[in-house]
Amino acid sequence: MSLFLQQIVNGLTLGSIYGLVALGLTLVYGILHIPNFAHGALYMVGAFMSYFFMVDLGAHYWIAMAGSAAVVAVLAILCERLVFHPLRHSPPIHDKIAAIGILLFLEAVVQMFWGLDFRRMSSPFTGIMNFDGLIIPEQRLLIIAGAFVLVVALQLFLRKTMTGATIIAMAQSRDGAFLVGIDANRVAMMTFAISGMLAAFAATLYAPINLVYPAMGHLVIMKAFVIIILGGMGSVPGAIAGGMIIGFAEALGGFYISTSYKDIIAFGLLVLILSVRPHGLFAKGAH
Repeated sequence: MSLFLQQIVNGLTLGSIYGLVALGLTLVYGILHIPNFAHGALYMVGAFMSYFFMVDLGAHYWIAMAGSAAVVAVLAILCERLVFHPLRHSPPIHDKIAAIGILLFLEAVVQMFWGLDFRRMSSPFTGIMNFDGLIIPEQRLLIIAGAFVLVVALQLFLRKTMTGATIIAMAQSRDGAFLVGIDANRVAMMTFAISGMLAAFAATLYAPINLVYPAMGHLVIMKAFVIIILGGMGSVPGAIAGGMIIGFAEALGGFYISTSYKDIIAFGLLVLILSVRPHGLFAKGAH
């Protein structure tokens, strides 16, 4: 029984990270209809920024996380202003090509400064908690709790603040939002900033139990797209539910079948669910 519960914890850990990354991705798509393939690069930059602040500057873990989130938020806004905004009236394929270009550019910049080596980032939460045979590292508990707090904070922001209300209004009806005088540029920048911050938080939470390297965003962004398709494009609840489904599928499938097949299980589950629900589990706007 303890082995099964151990995999549940592992599934919650993976699902929390996947959900945070997918949440930022689905916000951008639900509001601006941009499939941001560069989101994986923002996740990678977030990890390297935290590594830089902690290892090179000697900052505390929480300060490094805040600094990383700020840097990636600014970077995401620059991507929106300098790349996606000028392409807003172009054919949709131009956004996709531009996003891939940003991905390759950011990877090249990171490789120029840090090379291709795999790096490990430490964490102040190195303890192990034992609950009657169920062993849970403190960092995994931090990931689960941190993801929960961030999701709740995002929901409160969207529901209880005027800025959040404008974001929801844009998601529900772009034309209606324009008619009531909502500043589309401000909403776009805010959405990209939130998306980048979520990616940086996810990367900083996960980096201490994973490795930091330039290509670390590739598989994560693939999983994130699987999750938002699974949950419904542009759906916040769908991103969270999809993240948990993929996380549990990987953890349980990897343990009871084989870790070699965990990715196949995740993508197979996508095909299975879409055969029943072609538009995803929560095919609604970002709310």
